[in-house]
Amino acid sequence: MDPIPTVHTTALRHLKLLHRGKVRDIYELDAAHMLIVTTDRLSAFDVVLPDPIPHKGRVLTEISEFWFARTRAIVPNQLSGRSLDALPLEPDERQMLEGRAVIVRRLKALPIEAVVRGYLIGSGWKDYQRTGSVCGIALPSGLELASRLPQPLFTPASKAPAGQHDENISYAEVEATIGAVNAARIRDTSLALYDFAAAHARERGIIIADTKFEFGLDEQGQLTLIDEVLTPDSSRFWPADTYQVGISPPSFDKQFVRDYLETLDWNKQPPAPTLPAEIVRKTSEKYREALARLTGPATR
Repeated sequence: MDPIPTVHTTALRHLKLLHRGKVRDIYELDAAHMLIVTTDRLSAFDVVLPDPIPHKGRVLTEISEFWFARTRAIVPNQLSGRSLDALPLEPDERQMLEGRAVIVRRLKALPIEAVVRGYLIGSGWKDYQRTGSVCGIALPSGLELASRLPQPLFTPASKAPAGQHDENISYAEVEATIGAVNAARIRDTSLALYDFAAAHARERGIIIADTKFEFGLDEQGQLTLIDEVLTPDSSRFWPADTYQVGISPPSFDKQFVRDYLETLDWNKQPPAPTLPAEIVRKTSEKYREALARLTGPATR
């Protein structure tokens, strides 16, 4: 059986590359538009891994477009509605980009990671164990690993340069960075998006433990949702039917890969280790199951 074609890095011959992120390659189209290509790259601990994950880029694109379409009533988004048909692409490029590329509006990106946490896990759990708080927000005593929080928390982070780690920052620091009005808009919009998505996902057997959003401003200063939305890369997805307080739940996201990497003698600095074929295969399956569940009918 032929291996599934994967895309680790793109080099479109007639378009100018603006930026290569951990997962996305961004090309200039004109003064008002860009082409975002979601590759099959996977990053863990802010390091890009050498092995592409089959189907990953198309899964992330489809999930993001699913949420973009359903959250327009909450906040406008980056999608331009333009087709790739008119772009100067070679036939092989057009085939490669199918299902993994979108034309978006060029916006002024805000330098904030808008993180919303609904459950106590990851760095939030470590913070709570140390301080009884998460990012400075006091919580009741006696919470366990993976406990549902009394209410979702907005815990912003700064956007770090490539190769560096994002750092949690206070709400006051967000206000100082982007102004009080934009800070409040991001906070309120992020919480509204999380509430909407968490209810949708729960009906389909998925708990969204936490997620992050990114925003930009258009020429009129209107807050706009950008990048990716509620994907397995930007969120922690847990199967609701096996969720149990006190243990780290299995996930439909790249936590599976992080857990594997934690078993290795690796200092979390480049170069990243190669993934075994079985880890690559199972990761691809988890991404595709997340897509099927989120976009499928309610199960209860």
